[in-house]
Amino acid sequence: MREKMKKDLNLLKKNLTPLQYEVTQNNATERPFQNAYYDHEEEGIYVDIVSGEVLFSSKDKFDSGCGWPSFTKPISEGTVAEKTDVSHGMIRTEVRSVYADSHLGHVFEDGPTDSGGLRYCINSASLRFIPKSELEKEGYGEYLRLFEEERV
Repeated sequence: MREKMKKDLNLLKKNLTPLQYEVTQNNATERPFQNAYYDHEEEGIYVDIVSGEVLFSSKDKFDSGCGWPSFTKPISEGTVAEKTDVSHGMIRTEVRSVYADSHLGHVFEDGPTDSGGLRYCINSASLRFIPKSELEKEGYGEYLRLFEEERV
């Protein structure tokens, strides 16, 4: 397992919006239905706003009706870490990015059963979207394979 990213909190405060900082560094949650990606349907990948670490693909995104972007799974194993969260009088499973240790959201067991049954409910403020058309230019060209049509 690779080492966690060393963070300069002052630099993060300068480079992130106040909401992005609060969500990723202080475990805040943005408002449902009032965030950038809850109804976003363009093809591409979602990366950690702090580190650029690849997290989710639009191929695994679905409309759960909860008001936050929802995914059936991370783009690959080992990109997110799960932690028990007992805040707010509930027991939930928090999802964090592995490298930057950014708070992303939570995972629940009420997702589509035909895709494994999980719903990764993620804060848009913790993500940066890279459109399929920009993957190569942004240094994520290896992920273009996710969007190639399957040959029969």
